[in-house]
Amino acid sequence: MTGQILLDFDGTIAIEDTTDCLLERFAGQGWRVIEEEWEAQVIGSRECMSRQVDLVRATESEIGEFIAGIHIDPGFLPFVEACAAAQFEVMVASDGLDRIVRGALARTGLDLPIAANRLEHLGEDRWRLGFPHFNASCASASGNCKCAQAASGERGPRIIVGDGRSDFCAANIADFVFAKGRLQAYCRENGIAYMPIADLSEATVLFKAWRRQLVPLPRLVDAHAGAGQR
Repeated sequence: MTGQILLDFDGTIAIEDTTDCLLERFAGQGWRVIEEEWEAQVIGSRECMSRQVDLVRATESEIGEFIAGIHIDPGFLPFVEACAAAQFEVMVASDGLDRIVRGALARTGLDLPIAANRLEHLGEDRWRLGFPHFNASCASASGNCKCAQAASGERGPRIIVGDGRSDFCAANIADFVFAKGRLQAYCRENGIAYMPIADLSEATVLFKAWRRQLVPLPRLVDAHAGAGQR
């Protein structure tokens, strides 16, 4: 059997939300006012991040130093290896910044397909954001529409691994979800089959168990239903 894994970056592959960390370091405090508008769902992430990146003041070398300090989940490589062994195609789908994602993944030695928002250098310390994967009908109003990427898979089960609002739309059409953070609550509230995970090491264990057919995923869901994790 083959299938597709759509794997989030910020808060999933990267332990931190790298976009927030970047803004905290290089955008002053103005980005937080814009963030509050997004949190209140007054604006979508596309407008939010575009305005925030306009505030960034950092040279290319400073961005490179920032990327070198990103912490990758120690379970990332084993998870990708487990997926490859099961003939599941892994795609990194992020509503974050492609330059950050590619730079961080390059440190791991893995070459995976990536879909993210485009961080474009304008010269000196100025940047802007492009949206090559924007979809006006995206249910999450994200800069990068993950639901479109999830729908593009042609073979086998589609599994979403993520932690936040940009994963909501994809979770609605996935066959199963491994969820952290806000995505757990969203799946539970909307009746979406999922398993809560703390990190990618836990996701690897659960994925392998399912592949061995020792613990089918629907039974894992049922087992957690009494704990409020349906």
